[in-house]
Amino acid sequence: MRKKVYNFTVLIEQDEDGWYVAKVPDIQGCATQGKTVEQVLERVREAIQVCLEAEKESPAPLKFVAVKQIEIQI
Repeated sequence: MRKKVYNFTVLIEQDEDGWYVAKVPDIQGCATQGKTVEQVLERVREAIQVCLEAEKESPAPLKFVAVKQIEIQI
């Protein structure tokens, strides 16, 4: 049986405590954290696999367009 291959966009941010947080926008609730970028990438791969196994349908990945940072003054 052939395995399906998926490509996901992963957003990685660093929180105020220095931890890296990875989120997968295509899979609701799929996120993890790690002390290093390497660790968070390893963990997000595991999280994606767990999320895909738990879902009943195959995800329909969104087309990546851009990431922008916007500054707002209040």
